[in-house]
Amino acid sequence: MKEVNDKQKVLKRIKELRELIRHHDYLYYVLNQPEISDYEYDKLYRELKELEEKYPEFITPDSPTQRVSGEVVKEFKPVKHTFPMLSLDNTYSEQEIYDWAERISKYVPLKNLEFIVEPKLDGLSCTIHYVDGKLHTAATRGDGEVGEDVTLNVRTIKSVPLSIESKEVEIPKFFEVRGEVVMLRKDFEKLNKELQAKGEQTFANPRNAASGSLRQKDPKITAQRPLRFYVHSSGKIEGGPKIEKDEEFLELCKKFSLPVIQHYKVCKTIDEVVKYCLEWQQKRDTLEYDIDGMVIKVNQIRYRDEIGYTLKSPRWAIAYKFPARQATTVLKNVVMQVGRTGIITPVAELEPVECGGVIISRATLHNFDEIKRLGVKIGDTVLVERAGEVIPKIVKVIVSKRTGKEKEIEIPKKCPVCGSNVVKEEGEVAYRCPNSACPAQLVNSIVHFAKREAMDIEGLGESVAELLVQRKLVKKLSDIYFLTKQQLLTLPLFKEKKATNLLTAIENSKKRPLSRFLYALGIRHVGEKAAYVLAKRFKTLDRLMRASVAELQSIPEVGPVMASSIKEFFENKFTKEIIEDFKKAGVNMEEPTVEEEKKFKQVFANMTVVFTGELDSMTRSKAEELIRQLGGTTSSSVSRSTSLVVVGKNPGSKYQKAKEYGIKMIDEQEFLKMLKEAGVSV
Repeated sequence: MKEVNDKQKVLKRIKELRELIRHHDYLYYVLNQPEISDYEYDKLYRELKELEEKYPEFITPDSPTQRVSGEVVKEFKPVKHTFPMLSLDNTYSEQEIYDWAERISKYVPLKNLEFIVEPKLDGLSCTIHYVDGKLHTAATRGDGEVGEDVTLNVRTIKSVPLSIESKEVEIPKFFEVRGEVVMLRKDFEKLNKELQAKGEQTFANPRNAASGSLRQKDPKITAQRPLRFYVHSSGKIEGGPKIEKDEEFLELCKKFSLPVIQHYKVCKTIDEVVKYCLEWQQKRDTLEYDIDGMVIKVNQIRYRDEIGYTLKSPRWAIAYKFPARQATTVLKNVVMQVGRTGIITPVAELEPVECGGVIISRATLHNFDEIKRLGVKIGDTVLVERAGEVIPKIVKVIVSKRTGKEKEIEIPKKCPVCGSNVVKEEGEVAYRCPNSACPAQLVNSIVHFAKREAMDIEGLGESVAELLVQRKLVKKLSDIYFLTKQQLLTLPLFKEKKATNLLTAIENSKKRPLSRFLYALGIRHVGEKAAYVLAKRFKTLDRLMRASVAELQSIPEVGPVMASSIKEFFENKFTKEIIEDFKKAGVNMEEPTVEEEKKFKQVFANMTVVFTGELDSMTRSKAEELIRQLGGTTSSSVSRSTSLVVVGKNPGSKYQKAKEYGIKMIDEQEFLKMLKEAGVSV
């Protein structure tokens, strides 16, 4: 009897935890108003996971722990849509909106109509079916009639509830929502930095990143990508409350905690519609995601059938497309850049042209598949586009401007820096220089090794790295630790003070924890987070180097590609040599244990801390590392869940936001006092 009672208590706690986690997912991913810190959220999630592992009979498919499937699909199965996912006709001016209104007035008088106007998200269309309140199927738009089954991947998107429930209204037996999968601009930039750090191919823009991430065959990879989903329209609905207007459908979705498209507005007249479209044309960059226009729909559902459809589009809806921030220029040349991991990236040199308020003279071509897709040649007149803060890109070739003198862009057979034969590995898009001693790779490796998030060696930037490699003072990474003052003083612009400062920074870097050292080594596919996870798991570099592929893959965050890459890296003869050099130099190869970390007073326990402005006493990354060591978490942005803001010199917009929210702020001196109180000497 006691065992039954105990199990009932466990089940009750499991249900409480699931409800809490769903609630906080909704606050964070949908409303953008988190109420607890990442640390507190992780604690709830860990407790739920541990209880479910102990009592597997209580696991349900809609539990937050079941978002990521271990299944890898070979191909996406076709899904026939309940009714076609049609594309919208476009308008490009105020007059064309009025012309559309006049056309539909032939079916229903305008005085009877209301319109709902919303931003047109630049992402990937997706439909989600809920059967008896549980997420059943998710599919891409495909050709409009048949899409691809991406259910396992959509389940990993935390803004998408795995089940819908409400105490206010009846749950429909079948409830289909249609919307857009997007990536916020800040998340896109962060993802590209992470991919670059791992030596992987970056994405051209947030839309491509969202599309590529949703169509991964391994859901574990999709789960690591910061995707968002926003509902914008309804599909098939059976049962539940009667819906007469599009606005009512969106309000119902909110009751089900579904993420709904933001900034929609019901307009009574076409004048109001036009005004709202033009308003957002000016404000488009204030949003966190890319939009390329506005969608205008008839609000009342009963009038939609009366207005009807053409073969490809609904007559009762139209898209107003914003003027593109594009310009025409000439592609003068293509240069090949060699990255830290040897990836060769073609970069277009352009005739300088103004676009979106800036002068553009270069644009990335990403890879040679993109060059083939565009059909671009040297000497072509091309259309370039700049969307938000995204790097300029070539959109298309103006073929009619060709003279016959254009030249093909050839894939290099030799590395443009060291002359090694270029290779292309099976299944990869990128061409690569395989020579790890290639000067271009070495320069980029030094810059990566020295950056704040890695070994934090101030003064060892790109220009210094280039000089060290050119003068052959650094032939491999470990040589950094054997530089002398006499050698540095032979370099241009190096005087006594600059040389001393750099050598001091190099010496101080030897004390960094293993997690930072692992990230600094630049192992392919291993980013900052993975390096931290590996260091916490193995504690010492020697243990990690001895780990088998199976051991590595047993870590949830490490997939087969990363595991193979780590094993291959540490089995390399050259790697073993430089590791021995690092050891001789006295570089730390261990991660602090929990006991070591706890010798300091946890003055930032359960706190989320944000830094703004410059600190005199240490680098930002060092300060953030100390926060984590003393029990807290750090964030790059201020929200209502922020506990403390440390204000340095010349603070930015975070300072104003913290004032608005009434968040406690301290200056650098107060921060140093807290560190001293914790037992940390700076």
